[in-house]
Amino acid sequence: ATARIPKPFQGAAITLITTGLLALAFMGFSGLVRE
Repeated sequence: ATARIPKPFQGAAITLITTGLLALAFMGFSGLVRE
């Protein structure tokens, strides 16, 4: 949190991380449903 990161990159990083987590969670739930 104290790392020197440009503001634009902070927003992009958060968006990418949240999108990745949601994608993984969605894939995980889809796998459980298929089984």
